[in-house]
Formats: sequence, structure tokens, C-alpha cells
Amino acid sequence: MSILVTGGARSGKSSFAERLILSLADQAVYVATGQAFDEEMKARIATHRKLREEGGGAWETLEEPHDLPALLDRLSGGTAVLVDCLTLWLSNVLLAVEDQEDRQERVEQEIARLEQSVSSFQGTLVLVTNEVGDGIVPEYALGRLYRDLAGRMNALLARISGQVFLVTAGIPIELKSREYLL
Repeated sequence: MSILVTGGARSGKSSFAERLILSLADQAVYVATGQAFDEEMKARIATHRKLREEGGGAWETLEEPHDLPALLDRLSGGTAVLVDCLTLWLSNVLLAVEDQEDRQERVEQEIARLEQSVSSFQGTLVLVTNEVGDGIVPEYALGRLYRDLAGRMNALLARISGQVFLVTAGIPIELKSREYLL
């Protein structure tokens, strides 16, 4: 079963997702999608790793900034998996496409691959993502495209996930059970 955890930046979604998956499994694979291009990001990654070590649980950390669908296909049927985070993965994929004419279509293809991998995943899968559409409209076309793609990706994954949590101010609320169906 897949579980989607969303929220704003620094909302507590990652720490909630870590506690959640360890409540469901004794050990887990932590898939990190971030890339350390500068000292600040290196420090963030080190802090996250240290907090996981101090928090208990048996973690194996894998880094996959680009081909997340293939990694999920390989991990399916094994131990529980936590992916943190999908919006970093999306920005990595978006920025890797050099041809601006093709950019949206190619990224949408990767989102479709991700959706298929999540749909067919056997086992416990917790996905962390950012809710980027709650802020201001980005000034630049690339930022608007990113916001739009992230929103569509999150909606697709929420639809196929067994549970969806929104974390705000460190408080997780399960949304899927409260969904209003017409």
C-alpha cells in the first residue's frame, strides 16, 4: 500500500513520515532524492541523516535523484520504502530536460512512469511531497510549470494511495478517509 504525506516546507512531514513507516515496519529503505550542489544542501542532508540515526529504527539509505520509478520497481516486494521527497525528484527531472520545447511532455512521461511504479508497488511505500500550490504564483514560466506539474503529480498519487496525510505545523491529518465524493 502506498501512503502520501504532503505539506508545506518545514511542516514536519518528513519526521512524521519516518515515524509512520517505522510504526508499520521494523526496518525501511530511505530513498533520498535531493542532491548536494552546495554547502547548505550538504548540511541539510547530513542533518536529516543524523536525525534518522538518532530516531531509532533500521534504515538503509539509497540516493536516487533521477530514475525513481526504476528504483521503486527494483525495491517492490522487499522491505518498506520511504521516499523523501517527490518534489525534489520532480525538480531534478525537470531541470535535466535541456530541450524547452519537449520539457513538459518529457516530465509528464516521467510522472506517468512514477504513477505506474507506485500503483504496482508490492509492500509498504511512504511518499513525501511538498504542497507547492498554496503559495504565490511564480514569476517565471519555469516556476509556474514546476508548480503545475507538482500539483498534477500530487493529485495523481493521492488518487492511487491508500492514505493521504496533510502535515501542517507538525500536526498530521489523514485526508483520504475524509474525501467528499460526488
